[in-house]
Amino acid sequence: MEKPKLTQLTKGSGCGCKIAPADLHDILKHTDWKADEHPNLIIGNGANDDAAVYAIENDKCIISTTDFFTPIVDGAHQYGAIAACNAISDVYAMGGKPIMAVGILGWPIEQLGTEMASEVISGAKSVCSEVNIPLAGGHSIDSKEPFFGLAVTGLVSKSGIKTNAGAKVGDLLYLTKPIGTGIAAAGLKKGKLSENHLPELLEVLTKLNSVGEALGKIDGVHAITDVTGFGLLGHLIEMCEASHRSAKLNFSSIPTLSTDVLGELMAQFIMPDNTMRNFKAYGSKCSKLSGNQLQLLCDPQSNGGLLISVKKEDAEQVERLLASEKLYHKSIGEVKQMETDKPLIEIS
Repeated sequence: MEKPKLTQLTKGSGCGCKIAPADLHDILKHTDWKADEHPNLIIGNGANDDAAVYAIENDKCIISTTDFFTPIVDGAHQYGAIAACNAISDVYAMGGKPIMAVGILGWPIEQLGTEMASEVISGAKSVCSEVNIPLAGGHSIDSKEPFFGLAVTGLVSKSGIKTNAGAKVGDLLYLTKPIGTGIAAAGLKKGKLSENHLPELLEVLTKLNSVGEALGKIDGVHAITDVTGFGLLGHLIEMCEASHRSAKLNFSSIPTLSTDVLGELMAQFIMPDNTMRNFKAYGSKCSKLSGNQLQLLCDPQSNGGLLISVKKEDAEQVERLLASEKLYHKSIGEVKQMETDKPLIEIS
């Protein structure tokens, strides 16, 4: 009997399965975050950063994060690799170096058996090997919907920590990878994505954000976050709110998947459910969006690029670094002074 495709077993896919921002806010507002008061906890939940940071000795700090999601592609090995890249990205987004990971697996054993789960773990191990860290164990449950991810530990110096809250007026904004992967993944789930277009999607989804470790060593890089389930708009808003700044985006400079991949899907309004949830959460904080802008800026990404806020004087150095890693290296906007009578994010 042929086993069902992975993407047909879940309601959402990839980071598009995240709890909607409004619902997450309601959950957390009733939670007592006393852990933030621990003297060694440098970064906790306060600024919606990508990972927690804990001081251990001298200038050394531990980064701790976890990330998991439901299948975004049907290939089990590819799914495991994408989920691993996505989880490890949180360490890179803090300017750190990953040192170890453990797996988190939920699997419908009766429907899918064990062989495909082994392939998922194998995909994750291949990525861990690429960044020279052990996949040291993990935890699994029998679940109606499959999900997989990693809990990742990293190291960073206090001086090298990059947070959401560091953006400064006059900084240039960069995004290292194209957006639109949520739209393409929704097309795949609906059987609308051409087989010829899958390689471009996979290339973006499996590209590691390892450049974050080098960015952590550049003083003029004031803030970094990775763009995932809340879309570029949501993650930029989180950065601006944490930094008490606003921003102006040049929409035509924002990298996207090719028109060949996105054109027909967007024309049919194929997009993840979380696109509209993201717009509902963040749309009131930006200038008016066209339909095209809404679809792309609110599109939930999986293992999306790094959003970087850089001092203008250091922009050329950052651009050279990104270019050397074959990443997008054109500025997409600028950090501005926050003004109460203007939208937090202006789109031009």
